[in-house]
Amino acid sequence: MAQLLALSSAPDAEAMLPALGLLAHGVRRHPSDPGHLMALPDADVILVDARADLVAARAACRLLHTAAVEAPVLLVVTEGGLSAVSADWGFDDVILAGAGPAEIDARLRLVLARAADAEPTRVQASGITIDEQSYSAKLHGRPLDLTYKEFQLLHFLATHPSRVFTREQLLSDVWGYDYFGGTRTVDVHVRRLRAKLGDAEQIIGTVRNVGYRFNLHDEDHRQDD
Repeated sequence: MAQLLALSSAPDAEAMLPALGLLAHGVRRHPSDPGHLMALPDADVILVDARADLVAARAACRLLHTAAVEAPVLLVVTEGGLSAVSADWGFDDVILAGAGPAEIDARLRLVLARAADAEPTRVQASGITIDEQSYSAKLHGRPLDLTYKEFQLLHFLATHPSRVFTREQLLSDVWGYDYFGGTRTVDVHVRRLRAKLGDAEQIIGTVRNVGYRFNLHDEDHRQDD
């Protein structure tokens, strides 16, 4: 029996997957707004309600993905919402709200099996080593004392090396929602991150009038050749 966490702002969250009530899995409801997503109770699988608000569901999935939440994410959608769903949201599987108990049980088993087989991801580039499991980062073996958001920002840029992101894109992908402070908060976090990188601050590059990117050293390019 799996312990499921249903993320939904709807009062009828129990109706997200009606057939789920016919199975023995435990289900716990949790608010899906960004504030509550920063402190999630333990769960084997997270269900994200995308039946009525695809934009909010996309933001929730991306926030869970950038936060490197260990539990696999199962997106619950209506048939009409399938056309808007994209793999870059960061979920592990998708299921229709009207699915029967056999399909629900099968998808849960499969998504749990894939999660069990997945190896922890370690990012290594330009002297930076990022361990997703321990939420830690090192520069040439020296631990970096990063805040949670600084770690998320570095992790996101390092996993998309050389790609330029606008401040708006970083707010969407790292913060997961429209941050109250606006795009200036990105500049503030980049400045603080660079200060902690010290002499290696050039790893976080600025593209004038566009945004920021993670710069690869020449040796990283040679290793890829």
